Amino acid sequence: MPQTFAAADAVELAVVDRSGFIESRHAGIAVVLRADGTIAEKLGDPSSLVLPRSSLKPLQALACLSAGAPLEGDRLGLATASHSGTDRHVAVVREILAAAELSEDALGCPAAWPGDTATRDELVRELGRPQRVRMNCSGKHATMLLTSVVNGWDPEGYLSPAHPVQQLIRDTIERLIGEKAAAVAVDGCGAPVYAMTLFGLARAIHRIGNSSTTSPFALHRSAGALVEAVRAAPWTIDGPGRPDTIVIERLGVFAKGGAEGVMVMVAPDGTTVALKMLDGSGRAAAAVALRLLERHGALASADVADAMSKLPLTVTGGGQDVGAIRPAF
Repeated sequence: MPQTFAAADAVELAVVDRSGFIESRHAGIAVVLRADGTIAEKLGDPSSLVLPRSSLKPLQALACLSAGAPLEGDRLGLATASHSGTDRHVAVVREILAAAELSEDALGCPAAWPGDTATRDELVRELGRPQRVRMNCSGKHATMLLTSVVNGWDPEGYLSPAHPVQQLIRDTIERLIGEKAAAVAVDGCGAPVYAMTLFGLARAIHRIGNSSTTSPFALHRSAGALVEAVRAAPWTIDGPGRPDTIVIERLGVFAKGGAEGVMVMVAPDGTTVALKMLDGSGRAAAAVALRLLERHGALASADVADAMSKLPLTVTGGGQDVGAIRPAF
């Protein structure tokens, strides 16, 4: 059975410091690629298999864009998003569905409350209920539906690995990662997610993050447009006050977190990091990725410190700050 790395193959990436006592430790693997794509650093074995979860979304969105999905600006950002379900996010998802002439009922993702606390509280006060369009993956699902319609494929059953849109996505993913998918699983939103090496994921994100809209290659032009859209509107990919949006706004990186402790980032100079926390916790993932980019000269220390001060890394006790979640290096 395909599986991820074992505890013996992981290295310590982060610790939780409570009042000067190391309370918990997060182990995992990570890889840093230089701007030219060569390996700058390995922590653990990046040839280990991982499920990228939502860190796969840039690859899925790129496949849809390359297949003719008419996406640009905020719609392209939402195609790549794990959004927090605000009204602003939902309005763009509905625009994508309207372009496909489909209703919200066509979405195959589960109904969910918005991740944004204020939006959820407002819905509760209004006696609202969970909705598919509020689910954090609804932008990706709407994009898959739009891609199906544009190409004349029946949108019914679009989540099946055998559906043309999923075949297209898998082919594009394997092209970008430079390897065959080791396994296919069902993601939390119901879409297929593919097992690959961490290095393969890093290589794909590096290619996307270093692409240009002026490239002679169509796929690279599409990748350049995708990254530009996210950097121009960081709110689209995550949400106000949330990690991916914070680091994109403050540092200009391209960042995409995934469930179970996965994170990928590309700095403005092209340096790329990918990591996976073995215990599945993502609470330290952004901080570790930022410190790795800083360590390799891709980000200034003062800028990283400023961004990290905005991340939810504080440990509290009795209503006071008593420690922090921090990288172990």
